[in-house]
Amino acid sequence: MLAALEQTGLVASVLQWVVPTDRLPDSADHMPDVVFLDLARDPDPFFVFANQLRRIKPAVKLIACSAAVPPQPSLLLEAMRSGVQDFLGKPVQAESLKDLLLRVREDLHTTKDFPSQDKLIVVMGAKGGVGATTVAVNLGVQLTTFARKRTVLLDFARPLGNIHLLLDLHPKFGIRDAVEGLERLDSHFLAGLLTKHKTKLEVLGGTTQPEEWQSIDVNVLDRVVNVAQNSFDVVLLDIGSQFSGEWAAILRSARMILIVSEANVPSLWTLERRLLALKGFGIPQDRARIIINRWHKGDDEVLKSIQKDINRPIFASLPNDFRKASQAVNLGTPLMENHNNTLTNRYRQIAGQLVGIDASVDEKKSPLSSLFSFPSKK
Repeated sequence: MLAALEQTGLVASVLQWVVPTDRLPDSADHMPDVVFLDLARDPDPFFVFANQLRRIKPAVKLIACSAAVPPQPSLLLEAMRSGVQDFLGKPVQAESLKDLLLRVREDLHTTKDFPSQDKLIVVMGAKGGVGATTVAVNLGVQLTTFARKRTVLLDFARPLGNIHLLLDLHPKFGIRDAVEGLERLDSHFLAGLLTKHKTKLEVLGGTTQPEEWQSIDVNVLDRVVNVAQNSFDVVLLDIGSQFSGEWAAILRSARMILIVSEANVPSLWTLERRLLALKGFGIPQDRARIIINRWHKGDDEVLKSIQKDINRPIFASLPNDFRKASQAVNLGTPLMENHNNTLTNRYRQIAGQLVGIDASVDEKKSPLSSLFSFPSKK
């Protein structure tokens, strides 16, 4: 039940009571909006519990979970007397539960809104080889170390994930294990699948064999993302450079989509098509942001020309420091270990802007500073 609740993406926190022994809160302020009654063989204690809930908070929504749906008439009558408003069959399915919670939200919308998680940031490459995974890894490290945000990095890149290589990690579990264990996937189960880097950035490993994606249903990956959002301040998702309409649900739920490109013709040609595809998915233009990687100092006019051609601003640029970047990749170490490096400082700036923190980097302003634009999701 807990796994199904977290996978809906509609639940911010969950309280659990053991009936009839656990004591209820004295005030309605500490009561949840929705309570699920997991009916056992003897439902009577649960109905007594339901009546106690209603005395504390009359507006509480009570949902009974029963193996028999529809229930026996006598059970249904007793449930209605106790204030139960709906029944769910067991085992509880995440999709059925999500539909029910959406109906409940409609009932509650005049008094309060369900919390919005709004924690997902997707990183994708305009094409292969532009450094999207490097960007995702270094932003994840800066979000953890500089911004002090509990951050998880999900490796959903196809055909193979490379995040573990850039961080010198050896994951025992990964995305395939999360999908195969979907019925049990809650925050606790997910925590057991993650690999922690020394910077405290946590990683869900990607696939190590291309054929693994044949057994992964892309349509359920949003449930993995929802569980991650219940546990972390920021969820970074490396989607690689390959995506299709199956990914639309995840992309639409993202607070921001960072598209990494280079300032060359093949990358920019593909970038324009990526932007058109996202528009076709119904994603607002201001939610897709462009990062120009491996930018050469002095090419400000080139960046301005790119902005004009694609008719949108450049979100950020990352300077080309081939020696330090390649050394970090080969050693499996993030760039943060060199605190005075210009490239490291740029990652720190971007990470700070993503979460509304001033990086306060002592660095000479350049004409490029006017090209940075960090509006929030609307």
